[in-house]
Amino acid sequence: MIDLLPPDDFGMSPKRLERIRGWLRSHVEAERLAGASVLINKGGQNIYYQTAGYRDLESRKPIEPDTIFRIYSMTKPITTLAAMMLYEEGVFQLDDPIARFLPKFEKMDMLVGGDADNPQLEPARSLITMRQLMTHTSGLTYDFFKTSAVDALYRENGITFSSAKGSLADMVRRLAEQPLLFHPGDRWNYGFSTDVLGRVIEVMSGMPLDCFFKERIFEPLGMTDTAFRVDDARVDRFAANYTSDSRPLPPAIGPEPTELPPEQTGGLKLFDPAAGGSFTTPGNLPSGGGGLTSTTLDYLLFCRMLRNGGVLDGQRLIGRKTLDYMRTNHLPGTMADMGVPRFNNAHMGAGLGFGLGFAVILDPVRSQTMGSTGEYFWTGMANTQFWMDPVEDLFVIQMAQLVPSAYVPLRRELRTFVYQALVD
Repeated sequence: MIDLLPPDDFGMSPKRLERIRGWLRSHVEAERLAGASVLINKGGQNIYYQTAGYRDLESRKPIEPDTIFRIYSMTKPITTLAAMMLYEEGVFQLDDPIARFLPKFEKMDMLVGGDADNPQLEPARSLITMRQLMTHTSGLTYDFFKTSAVDALYRENGITFSSAKGSLADMVRRLAEQPLLFHPGDRWNYGFSTDVLGRVIEVMSGMPLDCFFKERIFEPLGMTDTAFRVDDARVDRFAANYTSDSRPLPPAIGPEPTELPPEQTGGLKLFDPAAGGSFTTPGNLPSGGGGLTSTTLDYLLFCRMLRNGGVLDGQRLIGRKTLDYMRTNHLPGTMADMGVPRFNNAHMGAGLGFGLGFAVILDPVRSQTMGSTGEYFWTGMANTQFWMDPVEDLFVIQMAQLVPSAYVPLRRELRTFVYQALVD
C-alpha cells in the first residue's frame, strides 16, 4: 500500500488529478497499453497514486505498488550515481580518460565513411573521458538504432547488453574494438556509454556491478525489489512486456513536422513474458545502461533520496553539492546544439541540456513540454519515466510495459495532466 495525504493540502486539485484516472483507463480500454500506474509526490509526501489495467493480460493480475517492471534506461541514473559516489571518494576526476581504467579504449578509431563491410576510419582526436560517458558525448551508439555503419558493426559482432549472457568485462572489451560514431565530445548520441560506465565502476571498486549496487545503494535505501534479475520468489509480481499488434512506429518528428503521425490504434501482443522471459533467466550480464527491474515503491525511495539532496532516513549516499552538480547542464549548449532536435518523440532539444545521468530542462517553452526550469528526468524503453521538479517540490513516477515507448505519447500527456492540477 502507498499511504496518501490529501492533494489539496499541497496545492493540487483532487478533482483535476482525477483526470489522470480517465486518461489511463482510456489507453487500457483502447488496447494501447496493458496497464500503467502513476505516483505523484509533492512536498515530500505521496499525494496521488493511480493504476489502470493489468500487469499480465492473460492472468488479469492488476498492477500494484510492488509490481516489478523492466525499468530499462531508468537504470542509468542509478549507475551514474554509483560512479559519482566513487568520484566523491577521490577515485577519479571527470576529465580522466576511461582508458585509465579500461586500457582497450586508448586507441580508438572513428568512422568517417563507407559501410559495415568496408568502413573508412581515422584515429579519434581525443580519448573518451568519464564526463563524456555520463553525458552521452563519447561517440558510442546502440546496436538497435540501425542508422549507421557503426551500429551495423555492433550487430555483426554481437555487441549488445540487453539480456546478454556472459561477462560484462568481455562485452565492453569487444565494444572497444568497434569504431566510434564521432569524435568524443563532438555530438550527443544515446548509446552504450552507461554500460561502459558500469564496467568502469567494477574496475574502480573491485566489486561486480550488481554487488556494488546492492551494498552501496539498494540496501541502504531499502530497495529490496530492485535487481538485474527477477528470481523465482518474485516472478509472480513481475509484469509482462507488450508491443503493438499492428501499429506502425511513429516517425521521429522534427521541429517542423511535414506529415501527420499515425493514429493510435489498439492491439497488443506479448513481447517478453514474466515467467521464463529474458529478465528471469540466470546469467545475464549486469547492464548499467538498462538492465534493472524495480517497483514503484523502490523507485520512490530512490526519488525521495534525490529530493532530499542525497540522503534518506539517515542514509547519505551522496553529497548535496555533488547532486546539484549532476543535475546541472554539462553540455556546451543545448541538446539541439549537439545534434538532437527532439528527444524520444517528446521534448524539443532546443530546451534541453544534459547533466550527469539526467536530462535537464533549460527552457520549458523551447522544450515544448510542460515543466519547470531546472527539472531533471529520465525514461525507460518500456514506457517508464520519472521526473524531479525542485521548483514545485514535486516528483512523478510512471510505470508501464510497452515497447517501444514511441507507440503511445505518455510522457508528454502525463506532464500536462500533472501540471494542470497545480492550483496553489
